[in-house]
Amino acid sequence: MMQTGVKGVQATEGNRGVYVLKHVDEDRAEFLFISLWESSDAIRRFAGEDMEKAVYHPRDKDFLVELEPKVKHFEVLVKP
Repeated sequence: MMQTGVKGVQATEGNRGVYVLKHVDEDRAEFLFISLWESSDAIRRFAGEDMEKAVYHPRDKDFLVELEPKVKHFEVLVKP
């Protein structure tokens, strides 16, 4: 994930940061990938025209139990 998804997002113009959160429950780990962007246009530079379609890399299927087809976009309402 660090070599593909995180680096790709960070290298995209308009990216404002990436958080990868991990929760382990017994023998399974769940990851939450959060990326911050300056605009919808910046997201499209990374994701393509359909910015709600999830972007995966070839080896992701070797590690992920489920490949969500869509991502959710949220607007930041409170900043530090």
